[in-house]
Amino acid sequence: MIARAPFGRTGHQSSRALFGAAALSRVTQDEADRAIELVLDHGINHFDTAASYGDAELRLGPWMERIRGDVFLATKTGERTRQAARDELHRSLERLRTDRVDLWQLHNLVDPDEWATALGPGGALEAAVEARDQGLVRFIGVTGHGVEVAERHLAALERFAFDSVLLPYSFVMMQNPRYAADFEALAAECAERGVALQTIKAITRRPWGERSQNRATWYQPLEDPDAMRLAAHWVLGRPEAFLNTVGDVDVLPRLLAEIETFDARPSDAAMQTLIEDEAMEPLFT
Repeated sequence: MIARAPFGRTGHQSSRALFGAAALSRVTQDEADRAIELVLDHGINHFDTAASYGDAELRLGPWMERIRGDVFLATKTGERTRQAARDELHRSLERLRTDRVDLWQLHNLVDPDEWATALGPGGALEAAVEARDQGLVRFIGVTGHGVEVAERHLAALERFAFDSVLLPYSFVMMQNPRYAADFEALAAECAERGVALQTIKAITRRPWGERSQNRATWYQPLEDPDAMRLAAHWVLGRPEAFLNTVGDVDVLPRLLAEIETFDARPSDAAMQTLIEDEAMEPLFT
């Protein structure tokens, strides 16, 4: 079974691997059912989805009617204004067949103009606080991609007491000195404030680029089990980090099997060899 750890200051003991329900964006209900059964069998008790993840909320809905009290449920809004975000939350609740989510996140909040709108007067953050006051959400988070995201999340924490952040974290990404410095500064702030640190893109091999895309992920994932183990174990070697699983139901079983064997972080030398053997490249530059 996958180990659990405190999810920031929320009081919830979340599995170190979070089910990234982006994997359910474009699958049938039968395929979704098999994936959900699998993650539950591995002891995952924290599901992360978003309004923009295709049919993912719809695929989770029938399960939430059965297991809602057993899982920490998170979703996201990409809307930036108060009314639009409020409307999207209610659509998410309807699609998820629940009257509340544990964590509602402002999705991919990196662009400076969108950031200012969402966190300013009449912005999506006001909708989140209102929803929390109404008992529709318990906690509020912020997510993002790109090399600027850690810096933007730090600024967001100065603006509001978010309960969680979510951003890329991998050995390859941390070879970028600027990103590494910003990430470490954010991680230190999260530790001091009790903010949950969620990570994504653990098993990214490289961008698709000119290569033929034959997976559901928008990046080329690692698929060799040994490579996946090294990449995932490196992320899990940071005790406060949670690893959001892969957005492909076909890759998911192999990744979960490797996550479950975690015991120690691989050496930097082993990771450098992995980069060379797999011709890995950073997803964001």
